[in-house]
Amino acid sequence: MTRGTTISDTTTSQQQTAPGGSAGLPSRLHHTAYVTKDQVATRHFYEDLIGLPLVATWTEVDELFGAERVYCHTFFGLGDGSALAFFQFANPEDQEQFGPEMPATPFVHIALRVTREVQDAIEGRLNAAGWRPEETYVLQHGYCRSLYVPDPNGLLLEFTVDAPNAEAIAATRRQQADADLARWLGGDHSSNNTYR
Repeated sequence: MTRGTTISDTTTSQQQTAPGGSAGLPSRLHHTAYVTKDQVATRHFYEDLIGLPLVATWTEVDELFGAERVYCHTFFGLGDGSALAFFQFANPEDQEQFGPEMPATPFVHIALRVTREVQDAIEGRLNAAGWRPEETYVLQHGYCRSLYVPDPNGLLLEFTVDAPNAEAIAATRRQQADADLARWLGGDHSSNNTYR
C-alpha cells in the first residue's frame, strides 16, 4: 500500500547506512500490516496500554483482487516514524478472506526495542488493566530482556531492552553470522549464546 506514505518523517528520503557500513539497504521499516476484527479494541490496546499514538486512519474503497473492497486502515506510530498498521473490512466475506487467525506460536511475533523505563511503564499499564496476565511474560535472553504480550488480534509483541554491551554483542554476532549458520546447518546445534 502506498497510502501510508504520509506517515513518514524527514529521515525517509535520506540515504541510510546499515550497521556494519552497508549502504543501499532499506533505511527503516515503513509499516507492518495485519488484519483486525475490532478496530476499537486494537486502538485501546495500542494507544492506551502500549502507548503508541494513532497517527493515521485511512478509510478506503478500492478495486482490489477482483472486487470492490471497503476497509479501514489504522496506523500506530513508533519512535522512528514507522508504524504498526491494521486493516478491518466492512464486508464480512472480505474480513474472512483476508483476516485469518494469527498462528498460536510464540515464534511468530514482532519485537520492538524500548528503554527499561518504557518497558516498565508498558508492563505497569498492562498489569493495571489486567491484560491477559496468563499470556504475558518476561524472558531474559542475556543480550536483551524481553516482555511478551499478545494484542487483541492474537499478534504477539515483544518489548526488548538491550543489554548494556549490546553493540559489542552485535559486532561479534555479525562477524560470525555466516559461520554460525553453516555450523548449525551442518548439524552442530550447540548454543553460542554465552550471555545468559
